[in-house]
Amino acid sequence: MIAALNPRTALALAHDIVAVGLAWIAAYLLRFNFDTSDLYFSGVWPTLPYIMVTQTGVFLLFGLYRGMWRYASVPDLRRIVLAAVVGITATALVLLMARLPVVVPRSVFVLDPILLIMLMGGSRLAYRIWKEHRLVSLSALDAQPVLVLGAGDAGAILVKELAKSREWRVVGLLDDNVNKRGRQIHALPVLGRFDDLPAVASRMAVSHAIIALPSASHTERRRAVEICTHAGLKPLTVPAFDDLVSGRVTVSELRHVELDDLLGRDPVSLDTGGLREWLRNRVVMVTGAGGSIGSELCRQVARFEPSKLLMFELNEFALYTVEQEFQARHPGLPLAPVIGDVKDKARVEQALQQYRPAVVFHAAAFKHVPLMEDDNAWQAVLNNVAGTAVLARAAIEHGVEKFVFVSTDKAVNPTSVMGASKRLAEMVCQALQSSVSVGTSERSTRFVMVRFGNVLGSTGSVIPRFREQIAAGGPVTVTHPEVTRYFMSIPEAVQLVLQAGLMGKGGEIFVLDMGEPVRIADLARDLIKLSGYTSDDIEIVYTGLRPGEKLYEEPLAADENALPTPHPKLKIARAREANQDWLRRLDEWLARTDTHDIGRVKTDLAKWVPEYRPPSG
Repeated sequence: MIAALNPRTALALAHDIVAVGLAWIAAYLLRFNFDTSDLYFSGVWPTLPYIMVTQTGVFLLFGLYRGMWRYASVPDLRRIVLAAVVGITATALVLLMARLPVVVPRSVFVLDPILLIMLMGGSRLAYRIWKEHRLVSLSALDAQPVLVLGAGDAGAILVKELAKSREWRVVGLLDDNVNKRGRQIHALPVLGRFDDLPAVASRMAVSHAIIALPSASHTERRRAVEICTHAGLKPLTVPAFDDLVSGRVTVSELRHVELDDLLGRDPVSLDTGGLREWLRNRVVMVTGAGGSIGSELCRQVARFEPSKLLMFELNEFALYTVEQEFQARHPGLPLAPVIGDVKDKARVEQALQQYRPAVVFHAAAFKHVPLMEDDNAWQAVLNNVAGTAVLARAAIEHGVEKFVFVSTDKAVNPTSVMGASKRLAEMVCQALQSSVSVGTSERSTRFVMVRFGNVLGSTGSVIPRFREQIAAGGPVTVTHPEVTRYFMSIPEAVQLVLQAGLMGKGGEIFVLDMGEPVRIADLARDLIKLSGYTSDDIEIVYTGLRPGEKLYEEPLAADENALPTPHPKLKIARAREANQDWLRRLDEWLARTDTHDIGRVKTDLAKWVPEYRPPSG
């Protein structure tokens, strides 16, 4: 029936039937040294129909015709071997029961399956070689020659995958491992070390190089990129190791090198078991769900199968966008997209009463430093401080078990209204923590605060602005040649937020290990190079520090010290705490309406946050 429906399957079946007959005849010929006059050789003809019918039935039983010859591989050969062995055994039983007046030599039963495996397996292998050679030959006519940096497992898989590519033709590999030099991978030579790239590329007329180092450290990847750019080659790279392991992408899905590859850090080690136990089958709320941090929080939380994901967001379009993404990627996850303002007490309480979240991740904030500095200073205070207070009090009232507040390193010795408002919001959470009894009631809300620095590609970060300026032909504007910032990727930051939320017992301020600070000017130069330009093509212009902006960020304030945690990338800051009387007076200040004087707002803010130092003038 299968053969009738598919002509190619019928052709494959006919081939194997002929192979069965040829193998049986050849076994007789070999047994009698090609002497067809021997009396026993005449037994080949009456037994031939029996073996052809029997072995064909066994082939169908083993499903040899479900695969395609073009993709024949070791599993197919394994099925052929099993089918041939079972087939000859079944044939012997059939001939025994048929009681034919002939004697089949025992050596024929040994030779037949060997010859049959060679015929069937060899035909499939020859077809695959012919097919792939033809495709490669045709595609190689227009394919660009390319070198692969990295002769490890990823490089080997990449070479094999690109053998079928119509766009790329691998001409060789480079690797710093001396033991691999001069060896071959899929018939392609390892031509030397990474440092040999300029000479090899010139000799082989190559303009692109693919960096196949998904599990290497960012230092190694950065070195490989620098070697490519110095050699005048355009670097490409394979997907990240985590994406390859998860199966979301394959090695052959090449992409351009991004800043994440140069500034990336070692993978975050997560207590996935603990996170799953914490979040699974529970309602989780994320505020600011449409923002860069909030939306990534939603994505990460979804991995742990909450019973419902409550997305709280003020921006209608941002909420619509993230809702559409989750309906496509997580169709089985119950969602509650709620439009609301964290300052709106009635709306916040309605959402918490209706959905009863067990965990709240509070990422909603005004965070653009210059924008929040002058005319919008009081709005920054209201949104970041009063909004946090409204949400935190509602969380206590409605039995939220854990409240994770997403803060910033700009809250440390702040020089901006935004940074001071985030530090003040931390103190609100600390004051509220002191009002609940963590030790005596399992239902008491536990407040956990997490500080981290800039994230690559987040809304309002320098990276999108640099890209726009480069696309427009420059110049790229940097505030100061010595300004530095800490950077991490959005996924890494969010993973550490989750880990801190799991570890927090109540009242802690977790500080993320942000690595080494990066000069923004160097960041701009890297992005210019990765875009295919040089400093001669795109100029960097220094514009001066903006209102409220620091020359460098600090992980801890002068009066703080850090305590270690079991996680190597998380520390706990010992910060000054606040009490209930302080919180009552803060509420009175936040309720004032005579707040149009920007200078007075900053002066009052300095009283609430003593380490805040607004710039003079």
